[in-house]
Amino acid sequence: MNVNRYTEVSMGPNIIKGYKELVKEANDEIETISIQQAILLRDNKDYEFIDLRDFREIQRSGKIPGAFSCPRGMLEFWIDPESPYHREIFSTNKNFVFYCASAWRSALATKAAQDMGLEKVSHIEGGFTNWISAGGRVEKIT
Repeated sequence: MNVNRYTEVSMGPNIIKGYKELVKEANDEIETISIQQAILLRDNKDYEFIDLRDFREIQRSGKIPGAFSCPRGMLEFWIDPESPYHREIFSTNKNFVFYCASAWRSALATKAAQDMGLEKVSHIEGGFTNWISAGGRVEKIT
C-alpha cells in the first residue's frame, strides 16, 4: 500500500499541539496592532519594523519601507546579547513590530521575543498580506 505521509490528517503520536493552537496561544498573550495603526507608526522613529519572512519572499513581494530583515529562524539568536549572532538593533530601546506574510510566524516570534524579555513587542494583524491590501507602501527589493 502506497501511503503519502504528507496527506495524513492525524498529527501523529508525538505531536500534542498543532500550529493553529500555538498561534492562538501566542495571540492570547501578545499585542496585535491593527493595519491602520501599523501604517501610522511606520514613520515613527521609536518603532522598528522587523520582517521575519524568508529573503525569497521579500524579493518576490517587497517589504515595508525601512523594515529590518530578520529570518524567523534566527530571531532568538539575534536577540540574545550572549549569542555570537546577536544584532545590535535588538539592544535598542525601540518598539519592535514583527510581521510575516499572514501573521502566524510573527505571532510566534512576538511571543518568543516577549518571553526572552523584550518588553515593547507587537505584531501586525494579518501580516504583510494585510499591509498590501490596505494600501501600505512597499519597498521593492532587487
